[in-house]
Amino acid sequence: MANDVALKDAEEVLAQDYLIIHIADQMFGVAVTQVQDVLRHMDFTRVPLAPGEVSGALNLRGRIVTAINVRKKLGLPTLESDAKPMSVVVEHDNELYSLMIDKVADVISIENAQIKDTPPTLDEVWQDISNGIYRMDGRLLLLMDVSKLLGNVS
Repeated sequence: MANDVALKDAEEVLAQDYLIIHIADQMFGVAVTQVQDVLRHMDFTRVPLAPGEVSGALNLRGRIVTAINVRKKLGLPTLESDAKPMSVVVEHDNELYSLMIDKVADVISIENAQIKDTPPTLDEVWQDISNGIYRMDGRLLLLMDVSKLLGNVS
């Protein structure tokens, strides 16, 4: 039985679960360990004088959550006006942030050996938030480092 526990621990180290999200036409993977919640579209209150990527704040079970427009943060075009963004709630520096994204797809497990380095030809903004890439269904899944994405949000 002790061998079974040791084997299970070794398997956990060799793979990690990722939540697949879509922003524009790009797939991103966010480590499940960083995700607090996944929400449908929620209304938020605008925050005066906030940085451009901060869409506002919302109340989630009594906690104030800063809503970040990830499209703006990455320099992507805004979502069509009739589309309702979803949110992935993450914690960074003991604060909750709602990452406004286009949609959530699935959770997959990726073996660490299958993760490749971020190519140097990738846009610099995307390189800065990447922990690597994974080939999935003929497309690239960019593994997002939430701490890097939110590193300069104040």
